[in-house]
Amino acid sequence: MAKGQDVRTIDDLERAVRALTRHFNCDTAIIIGSQAILVGWPNAPVIMRTSPEIDAYPANAREWEAARAAEGQDAEASEEIFALFGPGSEFHKTHGFYIDGCDDRTAKLPHGWRSRAVIRKIEVDAHTVRAIAPNTSDLIVSKLMVLREKDKDFIRECHATRHLDRNHLKRLLTQMLVPQDQRKIIDAFLDSL
Repeated sequence: MAKGQDVRTIDDLERAVRALTRHFNCDTAIIIGSQAILVGWPNAPVIMRTSPEIDAYPANAREWEAARAAEGQDAEASEEIFALFGPGSEFHKTHGFYIDGCDDRTAKLPHGWRSRAVIRKIEVDAHTVRAIAPNTSDLIVSKLMVLREKDKDFIRECHATRHLDRNHLKRLLTQMLVPQDQRKIIDAFLDSL
């Protein structure tokens, strides 16, 4: 069983979104990785919420980077997140988890995932911001593309709790450029559920 402090909650998600939207002066944070499940399923099983981090980036990351470049600064949003909210940061020490800065190329998601995304509205300083995350099927596909042991555990628990439509997942996978050998491994894992 995981340590209690490694289990993420909706409060953690909202705290991460507030931190990112405040710092990057934007109204949307994109959540990817396992903790994206919190956006649409805040009370997901513990094994699915067990992580020391939340992978996220501000929706305006590219614009923020371009503005910094125009000022002569070589800055990446993901590095800024790492410095301010990453492992060992004051944010991490204060809240017991960290934000892993990533970008729109980090997760391998099916085409059109944004049109199917789940959204959570969060109040920040008297205005509303949004957390956007892949829906459960798209999140599962991104995990299938990597298929580490922790991804397998996540997928198995999700399937045990909310039966996954394996045929739908396989259709989403056909949109991805998956090498044939990798696809055989993914299909065998899906068929084993």
